[in-house]
Amino acid sequence: MLGIIIGVAAVILMMSIGQGAQQQVLSRINSLGSNLLTVMPGAAGQFVRSGNVNTLTLKDAQAIAKLTGVACVAPTVRGSALATCGNKTWTTSISGTTQEITDISSLEIEQGRFFSESDVNGISAVAVIGQTVYENLFDSGADPVGSEIRLSGVTFKVIGLLKTIGASSGGDDRDDTIYIPVTTAQIRLLGTTNQSVNQVQVQVQDINQISTVQDEIASLLRKRHRLSDQADDDFNIRDITQIQNTAQNVTGILTLFLAGVAMISLIVGGIGIMNIMLVSVTERTREIGLRMAIGATRQDILNQFLYEAILLSLTGSFFGIVFGVAGSKIFSYFAKWSTAISIQAVVLSVVFALIIGVFFGYYPARRASRLNPAEALSFE
Repeated sequence: MLGIIIGVAAVILMMSIGQGAQQQVLSRINSLGSNLLTVMPGAAGQFVRSGNVNTLTLKDAQAIAKLTGVACVAPTVRGSALATCGNKTWTTSISGTTQEITDISSLEIEQGRFFSESDVNGISAVAVIGQTVYENLFDSGADPVGSEIRLSGVTFKVIGLLKTIGASSGGDDRDDTIYIPVTTAQIRLLGTTNQSVNQVQVQVQDINQISTVQDEIASLLRKRHRLSDQADDDFNIRDITQIQNTAQNVTGILTLFLAGVAMISLIVGGIGIMNIMLVSVTERTREIGLRMAIGATRQDILNQFLYEAILLSLTGSFFGIVFGVAGSKIFSYFAKWSTAISIQAVVLSVVFALIIGVFFGYYPARRASRLNPAEALSFE
């Protein structure tokens, strides 16, 4: 029965972790707003590593911003750098972008300011840092605004500190990021000579016009990239619904994988039930013979042992649910990871435990039902 307890608890715990991750990811995607389009370089479905596809440029983003129905546009180029401040160093993410990112990504300033359009046009060496960067480069309570940091050997002036953001939809720490003007990132830090960007985020004025704006962006980029009618797009545009569906599919697969791994322990528990039942059949051989002698049929004996196997599974499931729920709460508290316990997870684990109990209990039950009454009564 211990195996069933562990198995049910493991299934509930693993599914709560997976479903918690799914809810967290979808919640963060939804917080971006339903009027957001993301333009990426490369054809749809093409695997794109940072920097290996450069079909999207800063000038493309500037052209998109002029389209009717577009509220704001934030081109982004990403990289990483070793940040140094005094005797402290920290490897962090670099996000070269424009001031519009504050509206699109709901970034809030805690101290100082965000960089302006003049900083972008002037290729200024200014930086706005996230909370994780601040904690690793500055002493607690220190004012970072006005300080100088070096990013891969280039000196930047810190002009702002962001409020805590949290993890991204992919689970990355968004507070572990330094934001700098996109032009500065391209020219002074990352050495991009063709003005390519990793993505362009587009906020649409009216959600009802999002499909129209998406078509206009596609038409504009095809013209700018001089693609023939027969040529495939060298870019792809995703709306928030597509991103939600992708995230839901990925986290759903993760949840099923975790549950599948946990169910292995249920199978082990089923083997344990079979062993217990086999021992029980041996110890109760005379009892079985006596029952058959006074009129019990083979089906009665079979049913009796199957019911006992089911009872073991149900008892183990009850304690497994208790330990699974408790384990989920404890994991969430110490790991600071959101978990979600659903009725479906509990029902699935109990049903699977019952199936395991019946499957592995059938052989001992059948063995008991096929005993010869005379031999069973004389068993020592």
